[in-house]
Amino acid sequence: MIAQPYHLYVERVAPDKNMARFYALAVQPTLFGEVSLVRAWGRIGTRGQQMVHLFDSESEAVSLFLDLLREKRRRGYKPKRVVDIHRI
Repeated sequence: MIAQPYHLYVERVAPDKNMARFYALAVQPTLFGEVSLVRAWGRIGTRGQQMVHLFDSESEAVSLFLDLLREKRRRGYKPKRVVDIHRI
């Protein structure tokens, strides 16, 4: 069982380079008691690609989650800004 949910969605947008990418990560339990790290990436507005990593322990999945997060932050990915529709 997973002690704490881990979800991440980041984007990298550079209009001058025609770049609009997303990257999503989530640590989730499987039906068989394992822990999975689901990665999804692609161009914003598309379905993109997906990869699933299976682990025996949550700590292994979280370790890869944090490594990938550091890599994406270093490459310029940032969390998407949430717009509050009540303030518009």
